[in-house]
Amino acid sequence: MKGILGKKLGMTQVFTPEGLVHAVTVVEIGSCVVLQKKDQDNDGYEAIQLGYADKKNPNKPEQGHAAKAGATPKRYMKEIRGVDLAAYEVGQEIKADIFAEGEYVDVTGISKGKGFQGTIKRWGQSTGPMSHGSGYHRGHGSNAIIRTANRVPKGKHLPGHMGHETITIQKLQIIRVDVERNVLLIKGSVPGPNKGYVTVKSTVKN
Repeated sequence: MKGILGKKLGMTQVFTPEGLVHAVTVVEIGSCVVLQKKDQDNDGYEAIQLGYADKKNPNKPEQGHAAKAGATPKRYMKEIRGVDLAAYEVGQEIKADIFAEGEYVDVTGISKGKGFQGTIKRWGQSTGPMSHGSGYHRGHGSNAIIRTANRVPKGKHLPGHMGHETITIQKLQIIRVDVERNVLLIKGSVPGPNKGYVTVKSTVKN
């Protein structure tokens, strides 16, 4: 298991030597630093804590935590479990070449927030008759079960907050590793808006 943090820049397309075209997402790795190593004796599990993107106004605990690694306070931090601790050192900078072309990864990010939405957009329900006299166009249907039971059943499709959730897309292939620009080109789409932070880890699927 290995992982790295980065920033989604957007999508483009690349051609393979065979003439095939792939839609890829460009993930900028930038400065990704090992802030802490956690082991079985002190923490009860093994992991490394990575930090990405300098934070502008850190508080004193954040400054002290980063100073132990000889780094600046980071805005985005995540832990990667299941790694070989001996292969990492605190303060070490990890770059895009940790992965190779053809490897498969799982990418985690925060999906785009869409605010408060009705059931048609949120759950894909159908609209009612669109004629002027129907009086029912985008309603969410009967609430009889709520009224009779005097509660909302678990899983009931109702209007509410949509998006801004932690999403993981599994088994995406790395098409190209650009060491000079320190970016990864990952086949397909990854969660989140452009300039959103993502975590790229070795896939858990074979």
